[in-house]
Amino acid sequence: MTSDNKNALFAVVLSGLILFGWQYFFAPQAPAPGVLPTTELEATTPVVGAPVLAQGSETTAVAPSQLQDVALSTAGLKASFKNNLAISSMEHTQTRFPFAEVVGSDKPLVIEIAPEGQKFVALNLATVESSETKWVGRDEATGVVATVSFTGPEMVGFKITAPQPFKYRLTFTSTDKKLENGQQRFFAFYNDKLNHWTVGDDEMTDTTVSWAGIDFNYHLFGVSFPKAPGLVLRGLTDGRFQLFPNYTVPELSFEILYVKKEYNYMTSLGRDLKHAVDFGFWGFFAEIILRGLQFFFGLVPNWGVAIIFLTFVVRLITFPLQYKSFVSMKRMQVVQPEMAKIKEKFKDDPMRMQKETMELFKRSGANPLGGCLPMLLQLPVFFAFYKVLYSAVELVDAPFFGWLTDLSNKDPYFVLPVLMTGAMFLQQKLTPTTVTDPVQKKIFMFMPLIFGFIMKDLPSGLSLYIFVSTLLGIGQQMLVFKISGDKPVVV
Repeated sequence: MTSDNKNALFAVVLSGLILFGWQYFFAPQAPAPGVLPTTELEATTPVVGAPVLAQGSETTAVAPSQLQDVALSTAGLKASFKNNLAISSMEHTQTRFPFAEVVGSDKPLVIEIAPEGQKFVALNLATVESSETKWVGRDEATGVVATVSFTGPEMVGFKITAPQPFKYRLTFTSTDKKLENGQQRFFAFYNDKLNHWTVGDDEMTDTTVSWAGIDFNYHLFGVSFPKAPGLVLRGLTDGRFQLFPNYTVPELSFEILYVKKEYNYMTSLGRDLKHAVDFGFWGFFAEIILRGLQFFFGLVPNWGVAIIFLTFVVRLITFPLQYKSFVSMKRMQVVQPEMAKIKEKFKDDPMRMQKETMELFKRSGANPLGGCLPMLLQLPVFFAFYKVLYSAVELVDAPFFGWLTDLSNKDPYFVLPVLMTGAMFLQQKLTPTTVTDPVQKKIFMFMPLIFGFIMKDLPSGLSLYIFVSTLLGIGQQMLVFKISGDKPVVV
């Protein structure tokens, strides 16, 4: 393979990294399956909400006439549930979208108890104590007592006790959905990292869990545990997501929450809930970029302007790398004729060809990797910027100007993707290249089109960043070429 072909292939691979690389780093990773005895699996596969109790069934259903609605409310937070501990809805002043829209089910969470040696039962709790902020219920058949009360302005605490140790099962139910901007409904949980399971997939693992729930469209409905217990997690094809232990407990305590995933707010809640904001592999860089956006928004209360200012700062910081990259690519372009002579002269002596080529690089200051290495070093910044703009709830309903009224949604008229594609074409024309093969040139010509097609349905805030970054990159290239244009290259 000739040097030109190698350079062309490397450039295509690099473009592929920029276009699709984040899928490798940020795609949800399913944990390794846990091992569970067959008998335990059979004992923990319920038919939730079965209308009648059949012979040998696992869950005793509560007759509809026994179900009662319970509602608790405090400043900014309201929770509704049934007296069998099935959560109906939650409302929070901090959230943006209706609860039903986010969870995608009329029975998003059901809590079940199995006294030691018995099957799971759907509880029938009679009210013992009731007020606006606290409810206590007791099941006379099992002796189970459930206390539900607010543990803060954003969480509802559940404490369940029984006369004897028991197992428990928390069952989330939802439906798969994906929006035009790429936001997809997942079952999410956190052990030592954030995990996403697609609704309806058959999954299973056992691990410690800090929190788990339904994640969709910048919101989270879930349960949080004071101490991360070791649980079996199971996703079922009918849209259920179950959490249950392989051991009995004397009592059960957890909290449920329905929140908008604003990073500062999630951080204030503790219990690893800040990780619900998916910054991906480059989370360290992403947090710095988010702080930068928040800083500029504090100066100019417009998230679009904040994106432009931060893009300028990032380009300024990375300019030394850009400078080396542009100069190296230009020098490689200048020495191409001499390289062609060396290849022709020593085509029968590969060792001599390599030696003379290296001598040429040394005399001219050219480096075949000099144009690519700086770009590779900038990939963490690119990926981090992508994840922040794709995951930041701050952009929801955030206007820029004119037709751009929501930076978290796609550009309705595709103006930014088109401008971005045009800017990338211009940058490609200005960038020095050693590729002479017309087929390879056509491949590179299509890369901006592919990128533009990918970006057309992604958040307009992300398109704005790439467009502005490309324009600044063009300006930097022209500056570098002007500075270094009169300097001779020794060949």
